[in-house]
Amino acid sequence: QVQPVESGGGLVQAGESLRLSCAISGPLFTINAWGWYRQAPGKYRELVATINSVGGRIYAEAVADRFAISRDNNKNTAHLQMTTLKPEDTAVYYCTTGSFLGTTYYPDSTWGPGTQVTVSS
Repeated sequence: QVQPVESGGGLVQAGESLRLSCAISGPLFTINAWGWYRQAPGKYRELVATINSVGGRIYAEAVADRFAISRDNNKNTAHLQMTTLKPEDTAVYYCTTGSFLGTTYYPDSTWGPGTQVTVSS
């Protein structure tokens, strides 16, 4: 089963940037789509960005003008470039592999440990 491993989180001040990375452990295979989720304390996990097999990207409204998702098919990795971070971006960030049915993203990997992002004001 596919196991994502996230990295790159940390403690930053508001307005700063972070770049998260995700690698896949296990047998290599062609990944259809990637998705990044986040979960803040006391809140449900939310989908913040996806990228499909041809590079099409979808973002949650709260991050659309600040975050950028990318993928490296040769390395089976994905990244989330986060700029102009805000305290409300504080959360544990998770990546997944998955696929789209229409415009809906469905993750198909297990959940990794996530990476903590903390933004101070």
